[in-house]
Amino acid sequence: MASRSFVPPSRYAVFGLCGLLVGVAVGAILAGFGLAWWLLAPAVALTAVGVSDLRQSRHSIQRNYPVIGHIRWLVEFVRPEIRQYLIEADEEAAPFSRSQRSLVYDRAKGKPGEHPFGTLLDPYREGYEFIGHSTMPVEAADPSTFRITVGGPDCKRPYSTSVFNISAMSFGALSANAIRALNAGAKRGGFSHDTGEGSLSPYHREMGGDIVWELGSGYFGCRTPDGAFDPERFAVNARLDQVKMIEIKLSQGAKPGHGGVLPAAKVTPEIAETRGVPLGRDCVSPSAHSAFSTPLELMAFITRLRTLSEGKPVGFKLCIGHPWEFMAVVKAMLETGVTPDFIVVDGTEGGTGAAPTEFSDHVGAPMREGLLFVHNTLVGAGLRDRIRVGVAGKIVSAFDILSVLAIGADWANAARGFMFAVGCVQSRSCNTNRCPTGVATQDPLRQAALIVPDKAERVFNFHHLTLKALAEMLGAAGLQHPDQVRSHHLARRVSATEVRLFSELHTFLEPGSLLDGSVTSGMYADNWRRAPAQTFAN
Repeated sequence: MASRSFVPPSRYAVFGLCGLLVGVAVGAILAGFGLAWWLLAPAVALTAVGVSDLRQSRHSIQRNYPVIGHIRWLVEFVRPEIRQYLIEADEEAAPFSRSQRSLVYDRAKGKPGEHPFGTLLDPYREGYEFIGHSTMPVEAADPSTFRITVGGPDCKRPYSTSVFNISAMSFGALSANAIRALNAGAKRGGFSHDTGEGSLSPYHREMGGDIVWELGSGYFGCRTPDGAFDPERFAVNARLDQVKMIEIKLSQGAKPGHGGVLPAAKVTPEIAETRGVPLGRDCVSPSAHSAFSTPLELMAFITRLRTLSEGKPVGFKLCIGHPWEFMAVVKAMLETGVTPDFIVVDGTEGGTGAAPTEFSDHVGAPMREGLLFVHNTLVGAGLRDRIRVGVAGKIVSAFDILSVLAIGADWANAARGFMFAVGCVQSRSCNTNRCPTGVATQDPLRQAALIVPDKAERVFNFHHLTLKALAEMLGAAGLQHPDQVRSHHLARRVSATEVRLFSELHTFLEPGSLLDGSVTSGMYADNWRRAPAQTFAN
């Protein structure tokens, strides 16, 4: 039988072509064609890549498809950008739709955010929401009056806050220039800027904007060498006039119940000084606080912080998890007579930084469910009039603000919306230190591209024009202030043939109903019975 000659598989064709080009280029050079050096160099480089592919053992695709197999990795590398700019539909949220981002970009540039030829939304799809308009609309109010006072009966220095503010984002997660721009915009617009748990940095203070100082479980900026709470260091920062409120972070929407570690390699001298941690060691943010471990101890800690800050508003932020645990906190309020001045409800849809996928996707309650639960529990316990409630989680438009005001919020915070305002393009590279716009990076060259005065102006514009749109929507509904919004003003389509008001969709408890026993069954009654003031455990 005649032997068959070996024919290389077609998948080696490109590799073989590279080798052939090397031979052709060498022959041309020997024949006196000097320009062939331009062919030889890339041909040799690609041939070397092919040889390396055949010898390596990590990637089977590159072994089977030397040279050409790299196209897969190149396409995968640019896939997010191709999808975002060429394929993604305007209303496809991932996590923010192009329409949402465009609205922020337009308003940040001073444009009102208008579009022609009707809505891109389908008003007949399930989940579509809208606010009813009045037959007798009123003139839009001055957005600068959209403020509320935060400070309960034990607060000596209440704070008048905007109904729209910058949510928690730490220096370290964001660049110094991003922090500067956000705070400068807040200063000009008269709204507040939450520090995040990474402490009060020099960049928060440099521009003079109002600060909400967030105190996480790492007690950054007010910790002892072993990581415990340091009351003396806390008092120094808390008494600064620029610090308007103190917020204890119990949990956050991106990764509720999960601590964090900033690797030693990323702990720069600046971050070490700001957070009060050793240089060259991992910066650990525990999953739980060490200053308290029970609801009653939390109330004592709130009292302590209020005293140390000389009477400033003190509250806490949380993403709702076990409902009986929040109810245990409310029972501790009733038992001690101590109430926080405010509560900020975060949602699992929140998150500006990186978090474990399972935590982002499957841990914690969404913001609206958490908000409604907190509002109802405080109402049912007869405490709602003493405590202000804010929210954070995917808020970028005036309607987003209205939708949370209608179910119990007093104000709204936004993190990623303001990141868009300073230039974020949703590249989702926040955890790589390679943010293309200099927003979420500590790389000095990358963040130098973020020009602070220009981006501060955009932060101001975004806030101002969003509140202007809010004023116009309220006026169309016959209202003049956000605190007039009620659940019967908004509606949601629940099927192809039915629209229901928020007041019909949601359960709203009557004042004191958890105390007088009128709520006898259902989720609220069951969890209220389960919740002890003495412990979070159940």
